[in-house]
Amino acid sequence: MSNTNWQKSSYCASNDECIEVRTANGLVELRESDTDGIIVRTTPTKFAAFLQGAKAGEFDHHANSTAR
Repeated sequence: MSNTNWQKSSYCASNDECIEVRTANGLVELRESDTDGIIVRTTPTKFAAFLQGAKAGEFDHHANSTAR
């Protein structure tokens, strides 16, 4: 079982409300630093596809939508 330490996003605010990521047992794990008990797990391939989509603006419309 190989685990790595949590790494904070380079966009982390000084108030410690950050997205953190690590690898554990061949998976990528993500959590918010202020709610560290909730962990999302995915495969490295799916995480890489998500990052590519985010960089390409694929999810930007979610940030601009209004809550209903």
